[in-house]
Amino acid sequence: MTESRYRRPSLLDALLPVVVLVGLLASAVYLYGDSASSGPNQIALLFCAGLASLIAFKNGMAWRDIETAMIKGISVALGAVLILLSVGALIGTWRLAGIVPSLIYFGLELMNPSLFYAAACLICAIIALSIGSSWTVAATVGVALIGVASGLGLSLPVAAGAVVSGAYFGDKISPLSETTNLAPAVAGSELFEHIRLMLWTTVPSIGIALLIFLVMGLNADVAGDRVDRITPLLQGLESQFDISVLHLLPLLVLLVLALKRMPALPAIFLGALLGGVWALIFQPQAIAAQAGVAAPDSVAALKVVWQTFYQGITVEAGDATLNDLLSGGGMASMLNTVWLIICAMTFGAVMEHAGLLARLIEGLLAAVKGAAGLIAATLVTCFGSNILTADQYISIIMPGRMFREAYEKEGLAPVNLSRALEDGGTITSPLIPWNTCGAYMQSVLLVPVTDYLFYAFFNLINPVLALVYAWLGIKVLRLVPPDRSAHATPR
Repeated sequence: MTESRYRRPSLLDALLPVVVLVGLLASAVYLYGDSASSGPNQIALLFCAGLASLIAFKNGMAWRDIETAMIKGISVALGAVLILLSVGALIGTWRLAGIVPSLIYFGLELMNPSLFYAAACLICAIIALSIGSSWTVAATVGVALIGVASGLGLSLPVAAGAVVSGAYFGDKISPLSETTNLAPAVAGSELFEHIRLMLWTTVPSIGIALLIFLVMGLNADVAGDRVDRITPLLQGLESQFDISVLHLLPLLVLLVLALKRMPALPAIFLGALLGGVWALIFQPQAIAAQAGVAAPDSVAALKVVWQTFYQGITVEAGDATLNDLLSGGGMASMLNTVWLIICAMTFGAVMEHAGLLARLIEGLLAAVKGAAGLIAATLVTCFGSNILTADQYISIIMPGRMFREAYEKEGLAPVNLSRALEDGGTITSPLIPWNTCGAYMQSVLLVPVTDYLFYAFFNLINPVLALVYAWLGIKVLRLVPPDRSAHATPR
């Protein structure tokens, strides 16, 4: 918007696509519930991208320039798209290899009736970290834990809060998570760098949450003889896969690669390849079940593993909970998210190119003072986006596009933005009843959001701690000139 022939957009110009988008997204949630992100939201985004294009055209822009901006905006997310496809492959091969089933098995074995709330939170955290999906954890292990809590006579709202806290902690720091890949893609940071910086806010937050759950559990009346509800799940896992501590080795390898600062794409794809090898060596029974034969030959085994990379696996364990927990993965499972990212980046690119984003936030940025104010504004905007747009993906993408240039001007490293997007966007989404995440959690756990809201301690503590860190300047990384260092350093 630097050329004089372009008219400066009015505030109405800037607000119109956003207001329409909010209306369409709210309608999508009303009409489609937690399936709103499986197509309806994408159509809403493309429609509003077209509306923003008409406004840009009205203000003197040529279609060719608008189209070029769309393509450039989409290209920003292509690195994340490749990572997401690799993540899908990794999820599939790790399930087939018994890596994810072993993690789930050992997590459930940690269950102690007298420590139920803390154990439930920890189990969900471990499993969400291993599979990268808070929704899957809530719909499978979370449902089982709610059943156990009911049998033990414990508070269902507190149990649901523990499930949500653990699931979102694991989801947030897992390199397999869609939102964990999306935030750095939008902000322009690197995945593992993003995860490392998030640890500074997430680990203390989950630590405080676990301590609170521990105290609450020790003071609760527990009927310990009812905990055998977990036993069928453990037996089901053993019947489908070889369970062993040895199967945790590929996870250790991936963690070492991350600590060695290997780029996310090759590290995750190597993890997927290792999962395929592990399946061939240790899981002939699981491969036979996927192939539909008693004992697969080498060609059939190779075909199953190859297919797992793009299609994932389907488990028929005779138990609906186990089937949902163990089935899935593959690159194809990520295509809906890829579709959503492309549509959202298209909308954001047009809004940015037409100067509409700048017009929207210029008043807000004028009131922001320094790095702390900018991070605080990002947290509040992400939370507000969750309320208005009812979708956690939009609450990451839209503020990310809005504030990216402001962070650069302030001299802040992009990883500060990506962390703030997750602290304010991902974490708060299940706390809003009409958000797709809140609606989903309520539908699977059968506990109203308004009931578990005040017990989802991790989700409540994390954004507050992020705000405290910002004001105190703790782990706020600044850009360093290339001639001094190739990396950002703490302020």
